[in-house]
Amino acid sequence: MSAAAKKEQLEETPKTIREIMVPLIAIIIGLFMVILDGTAVNVAIPTLVKDFNSSLSVLQWTVTGYALANAAVIPLAGWLSDRFGAKQIFLISVGLFTIGSLLCAIATNSTQLIVYRLLQGIGGGMVMPIAMAFTYRLSPPNKVGAVMGMMGIPILLAPALGPVLAGWLVDYHTWHWIFIINLPIGIIGLIIGIRSLPRIKRQSVAALDILGMLLGPIAFAALSYGVSEGGLRGWSTSKTITGLTVGIVALILFVIVELRQKQPILELRVFKSIDFSRGIVIQWISQIALFGTMFMIPLFLQSARNLSAFDTGLIMLPQAIAAGVFMPISGKLFDKIGARPLVMAGMAIVTFATFLLTRISALDATSALILPLSLLGAGMGLFMMPLNTHLIQASPQNLVGRVTSLTNAAQQVMSSFAVAGLSTILASRLTKLTPKDTQPTPESWTNAFGHTFQILVVIAIIGTVLGILLRKPKPVDHGAGSSEEHLEASKMFI
Repeated sequence: MSAAAKKEQLEETPKTIREIMVPLIAIIIGLFMVILDGTAVNVAIPTLVKDFNSSLSVLQWTVTGYALANAAVIPLAGWLSDRFGAKQIFLISVGLFTIGSLLCAIATNSTQLIVYRLLQGIGGGMVMPIAMAFTYRLSPPNKVGAVMGMMGIPILLAPALGPVLAGWLVDYHTWHWIFIINLPIGIIGLIIGIRSLPRIKRQSVAALDILGMLLGPIAFAALSYGVSEGGLRGWSTSKTITGLTVGIVALILFVIVELRQKQPILELRVFKSIDFSRGIVIQWISQIALFGTMFMIPLFLQSARNLSAFDTGLIMLPQAIAAGVFMPISGKLFDKIGARPLVMAGMAIVTFATFLLTRISALDATSALILPLSLLGAGMGLFMMPLNTHLIQASPQNLVGRVTSLTNAAQQVMSSFAVAGLSTILASRLTKLTPKDTQPTPESWTNAFGHTFQILVVIAIIGTVLGILLRKPKPVDHGAGSSEEHLEASKMFI
């Protein structure tokens, strides 16, 4: 065996948590930066409209375009990681995001900002699935839950802290700082990553699946766009119908093409694993309940109670703190008891928190929100990463990169569906309760939000009950494996 081969093999040998801490920091920095920015820009939209002397419909594309770029590149993340190496693609993705941030900070008009946000989205879209797969491969076999739990902290903290930081920067400085702040973070993450991330052995991959590469991004981007347009402007508009039609047709063709490929962009045959299929259905349901609630609460605070984005972010802090406390606890428990009890307990807590939110009035004191928000964060912290880790463990270990791309692409669509669907339900209820040419009253807001939260309670209950179906996958060595093992794992689903 050559010296290079020995070094590569050594790098892939599972280490203790202490030994992999520095590489984890590089991964967490990149992940936190991308997720934080994804929520922070929403707060700056009204200011951007004024500064660029543009319209809301135009500047909204800084958010929509970023989300669509995310959805488009996620399916490619697994193949690129297998072909060129997870370390290289992760660093390139963080680098693209950082460069995009610099360009956004110096944009002089709305068109430039939208284009630069697309570049950010291309880089940011691949960070999450690669980070998930990378962390799983780094983890010692008996500490997978603990390590994944640590990585889950930025996933839950960043969306809560984003509006707080962005609100403060916009109110007391300028919107440019939302992007400038990414530069030192991104550079530090790149330096640590270059020096500390191990080179995960590349997989043996076939020639690029051209049809899959074209159809996958079109399908997921078009579906996300169509659903978002439906929630924003109505389900009968031409843009909504076009987006959904293109997305559904592309998705059907994509599934047909991928099932015929020996090594597809996304490994859809993993759905033949009963454990994986059960887990991902539960993930989709929990995604709607979780991100639906996270979307509704800030909307309630800003619309019904007329709070600023900064104040809203501060009120959301108990949720972030609770999530940060329970995430590492759930990781350690996962290594001992598996995903099922944690998913059921976490979803039960989310259900109870959502039920409490149905009883909140627009006239209630802010203190009335502390308990339900804290419970919501605790529930999220308990079940989110154990469920993600369960999905990885339930799939062939040499297809981890492809599976994380699949789950993240699906999550992007489900999150869009949750936001769009709930927006439609809320708007419909509010219209019924508000006479024409009048502003909604606090009572109307309370009734409309209460009705929408009741739907989320039902969804959360379904997720809790379905958690019973989860079972602990058999322990499997999650090293990179050989190309022969990779091909053999693929055959499991043929």
